[in-house]
Amino acid sequence: MAVTVLIRRKVTSDTGELLENIYRELVALAVQQKGYLSAESMRRVDVPDEHLVISKWEHIDDWAKWLISESRMEFQERIDALINSKTRFEIYE
Repeated sequence: MAVTVLIRRKVTSDTGELLENIYRELVALAVQQKGYLSAESMRRVDVPDEHLVISKWEHIDDWAKWLISESRMEFQERIDALINSKTRFEIYE
């Protein structure tokens, strides 16, 4: 069954553009992964420091493999270095 993963982050305004560039690189890598369907990145209108990525996968196992992959973890480290809060992952089917 397909899953949708909501990825929420709080981002300071001075790092937003750099983070968007990292998102683009990350998606370019994700599209090569088994089960990847799509991703969309948004900034919250009423709270500009909140970013949301909506990522869709064919199966939860595909997402789980991507989540713990070394290449994704390297991107997560780059993202963590830019933001002052923890990334939240929420999975829906």
